[in-house]
Amino acid sequence: MIRTAVPDDIPVIHALVRELAEYEKALEEARATPEQLREALFGKSPAAYAHIAEDDVTGEPVGFSLWFLNFSTWRGVHGVYLEDLYVRPTARGGGHGKALLTELARICVERGYQRLEWSVLNWNRPAIDFYESLGARPQDEWTVYRLTDDALEALGKRG
Repeated sequence: MIRTAVPDDIPVIHALVRELAEYEKALEEARATPEQLREALFGKSPAAYAHIAEDDVTGEPVGFSLWFLNFSTWRGVHGVYLEDLYVRPTARGGGHGKALLTELARICVERGYQRLEWSVLNWNRPAIDFYESLGARPQDEWTVYRLTDDALEALGKRG
C-alpha cells in the first residue's frame, strides 16, 4: 500500500500536488514544476522525500506524502516535517492517510527522530479530526510566519 517514491513517480506527484492545492483553494499558488520536484527529490543533493499510497486492488497511486528533515535545538535531534499529505477523495476512508503517517512515524522511531510535525488549514475539520484521532495535538502557542515574493526579496537585498 505504501512505497518510497521513485523518479518515475514525478508526474503523479506533480498531479497530486496540484490536486491538493486545488482542494486547499490555492491552485494559483502551486507553481512547482515537475523538474523542480525531480531535483528536490532525486537530484544530486535531495532536500525532500516522498512516499506513494497505492490502491490495494489496482496498484494505482491514490495519495502521497512529501517530507523533509528538520532539527530541534532543544532535543538535539532531527525530526520530520510533513510538507504535504494528500489522498484522493475517491480513496479516502481506505486507510491510506493513516498508512502514510504510520510509515513516517516508523521512520522517526527507527532513526531516533523525536518529532513528526505538520501544518493543517484551520478550516480543514476532516483533516484535524483525523490527525487528532491518531493522537496528534495542535501547537496553538506558536504562530507561523512566512516571507515570500516581494517581502523576501526586499529583506534579502538589505545591507
